Amino acid sequence: MRTLALLALIATPAAADEIWVTNERDDTISVIDADTLQVTRTINVGERPRGITFAHDYSVVYVCASASNAVQVIDPETGEILHDLPSGEDPEQFVLHPDGKHLYIANEDDAITTVVDVESRTVVAQISVGIEPEGMAVSPDGKTVITTSETTNMAHWIDTQTQTIYANTLVDSRPRDANFVKDGKELWVSAEIGGTVTVFNTADQTELSKIRFEIPGVLPELIQPVGFVLTEDEKTAFVALGPANHVAVINADTYEVERYILTGRRVWHMAFNADETKLFTTNGVSSDVTVIDVADEAAETTIAVGRFPWGAALRVTD
Repeated sequence: MRTLALLALIATPAAADEIWVTNERDDTISVIDADTLQVTRTINVGERPRGITFAHDYSVVYVCASASNAVQVIDPETGEILHDLPSGEDPEQFVLHPDGKHLYIANEDDAITTVVDVESRTVVAQISVGIEPEGMAVSPDGKTVITTSETTNMAHWIDTQTQTIYANTLVDSRPRDANFVKDGKELWVSAEIGGTVTVFNTADQTELSKIRFEIPGVLPELIQPVGFVLTEDEKTAFVALGPANHVAVINADTYEVERYILTGRRVWHMAFNADETKLFTTNGVSSDVTVIDVADEAAETTIAVGRFPWGAALRVTD
């Protein structure tokens, strides 16, 4: 009996990691097998899904259903919507605190960052920020959360102990995404219309560098930095350049652009697979995902998904 059970275990293939992509025009999520690069499931969700993130243990996935004014909590095994969380109006992006208990949500229409306790399903705080908040980031130690406001052109520094803003820094026009890097010593903020990524020293909020982009044959006004990710060793950054239809490869130590990679149309956000050998980009206008070979820094293939893919997140299944 033990031999048969062992043989059955050996014969059962391990579940592959997945990339979950929100499709804001279809009200769906496309689930991509990170090994076969095939869409294995399509999950119906609320209206205009955008931001997406998993619990730290991957037990649930959180999705900003922006037009439904809710953050939906989904069982990743079954695709069932378990319940909605109160989110404030028009949630766009969010970040999960390292404690795994608190979601910080950007409410684009209300100029508010809403803090939700995911266990009690209650609103803990609402913090007034600039006009049209979108980007969200949390420091590795959990002490600071950043909200970027697109119209006010600011990054707002929030103390998570008091749930109050302790600093505001100007960035270039229409900031979209933010991320803490270098063990929390730097904050990177992308500016869509400004066409830049600004690097701040988190100790005193001073500017360390401003990264600019120039692609031969592409009009400057089309180069619009939006989402970005860094490798785990934080040596390389990949920046989605929106309607420029390219991803920039940046040396995160020198802040120099080293290469541009052609993608689908209106590249928006990205997610690595588990071992960071592949990078998946959401291309809104072409309604597909470009798979980039990270070592070669080149596009490998394209995967058709739903209409206007927006967000992307890795699900580790082991």
